[in-house]
Amino acid sequence: MTTRDDTMVWFDFGGVLSPPLAELFATYETKTGIAPAALQAAMSAVGDDLGAHPLAPIELAQITEREWGARLREHLAAADPGLDLTRARLETFGEQWFDGITVNTAMAATLRGLKAHGLRVGVLSNNVVEWERFWRPIIEPAGPLDALVDSCLVGARKPDPQIFAIAEKTAGVDAGQCILIDDLEQNVRAARESGWRAVHFRTNAQASSELSRLTGVAAVL
Repeated sequence: MTTRDDTMVWFDFGGVLSPPLAELFATYETKTGIAPAALQAAMSAVGDDLGAHPLAPIELAQITEREWGARLREHLAAADPGLDLTRARLETFGEQWFDGITVNTAMAATLRGLKAHGLRVGVLSNNVVEWERFWRPIIEPAGPLDALVDSCLVGARKPDPQIFAIAEKTAGVDAGQCILIDDLEQNVRAARESGWRAVHFRTNAQASSELSRLTGVAAVL
């Protein structure tokens, strides 16, 4: 039996509807031989070059994936001249990063369960223009969304308060009607400072339990 509710539940993609970020970095190392620490350092260096958060330039579509990947390659080679980069398709990063990645089935089931009970559901993600054709198919098992707010399309990214205002306007709801589930503490904190309720995702069971308490919908795992 479904019920009607004004609540809008926003799911993060990376680390919530996808596998955990640590797992994604480890999988990428298997594909390319690039250790997570080395890749993260290169990402930070690219951000430093541009005076921004490590991923902000590409997640706000200020540079292309190809330019970003070329910069990554330069920093990786400079940091470790002996590093073999021949397996890394850095200039088309998203295709290799998302290859073989599947949805977090527990969170997909949670999203479907909320929608079945009359709540509205959406994705609020920091993401990249060129990556949409790879990550959108990954979340298809979660079912249809009521709204999607993607940083690279709206010109703001979490934890910037502006993106929460954009999400509210997109869904036609007030801050108090929104719940964010996100794996990054700074995004959860920013959402709460914007008047949202929020769940800091750590595990499927923990997040589902907290979300159940906020929505009144029994956890689905």
